[in-house]
Amino acid sequence: MDRITPQPKPRIRAERIYNGMPARELGSEGWHKPWSGGNGGNCLEAMKLADGRIAVRQSTDPDGPALIYTSDEMTAFIEGAKAGEADFLLS
Repeated sequence: MDRITPQPKPRIRAERIYNGMPARELGSEGWHKPWSGGNGGNCLEAMKLADGRIAVRQSTDPDGPALIYTSDEMTAFIEGAKAGEADFLLS
């Protein structure tokens, strides 16, 4: 009988996850582009961390800083953006 072994979760090399840390310390697996537009692929990438927080990095600088947000902070941002509260950033 063949056994199916689960794939290990990506290992995060950082002992301490903090806002502004080098994104490379979070590893290269698990980053996603939540959306993409007509900007030539220059966009944000996000990763859900094991503790529920969300890391965000600039796709053109994957070794640059990662911004770390709580789930509540990201929810507030996304809901606010959907409601038009961030439209001032586009003008």
